[in-house]
Formats: sequence, C-alpha cells, structure tokens
Amino acid sequence: MNTPAAAVAAPFPTFNTPARVIPELTWSHTLCDGERVDFAEAEQAIAALNTAGASGFSDWRLPTVEELFAQADRSKFNPAVDPEQFPDTRSGFYWSSTPYAVNPAGYAWGVYFNLGGTSFDDRDYYGFVRAVRSVVPASPGQ
Repeated sequence: MNTPAAAVAAPFPTFNTPARVIPELTWSHTLCDGERVDFAEAEQAIAALNTAGASGFSDWRLPTVEELFAQADRSKFNPAVDPEQFPDTRSGFYWSSTPYAVNPAGYAWGVYFNLGGTSFDDRDYYGFVRAVRSVVPASPGQ
C-alpha cells in the first residue's frame, strides 16, 4: 500500500481537458505512484493532494464516472485514451466518485481504460486513481 503522501509528486504534472471532451477541467497524473489502491486509499490520496496544495490548489476531487468516461477513446486499446493528452494512463480500472445506486456504501463506478468501458466494482477492489478539479474561467477584465 502506498501512503497518501505518495500521491503528491514533485513536480506535480497536470493535464487540461481538450474542449471536445469536458471543458473546464484540470486532471492530475495517475496518483499513488501508478499503483492500484482500494476506494478508501483513493480518497486518502485526494485528501493528501488538497492538504499539500498540489499545483497551488486545494479543490482536487475524484472525478464523476461521466467525467472519467469522457477521457476514454474507444478507437484505442491498452490504454483506450489519447496518449498525448493523458500520457501516464494505465490499462485498467480507475475509480470515480459516483456510487453504485444498488449499494452505494459498498460499490462505486469507474472506467476500465484497457477497453474504454465503464463498470462498478466493490470499494475493496484495487483500481488506479486520478484527481480532477473544475476550472472557473476568468471573468472579462481579469
């Protein structure tokens, strides 16, 4: 198991979402040294980013399943993602913040980036984690 502090690497790379996907989001690299973690450890990794003020911000969060799925490129395989936009994406399950409605305390949705599909899994399952933050556009004159 990686410690939450392992979530923050120096320098902390981020990736902006292309406008064709979901605008106004900034993504972290794959956290926890690229290792799979359970859901609780994923949440701890996000908390560590916020405590450390990664990239100068403290509003990092787990993405929703919709935000995460929007990264998937089903014309690609292992990983099913644009490697130039998200170069460190692993081929496997990434956690989202979206609970599975049938058993929200026990399961959460995620995206399998080996094939680019979504599924839910037990929160004790091990998956990769990436953080996201919403970018508020600057007002005119700022």
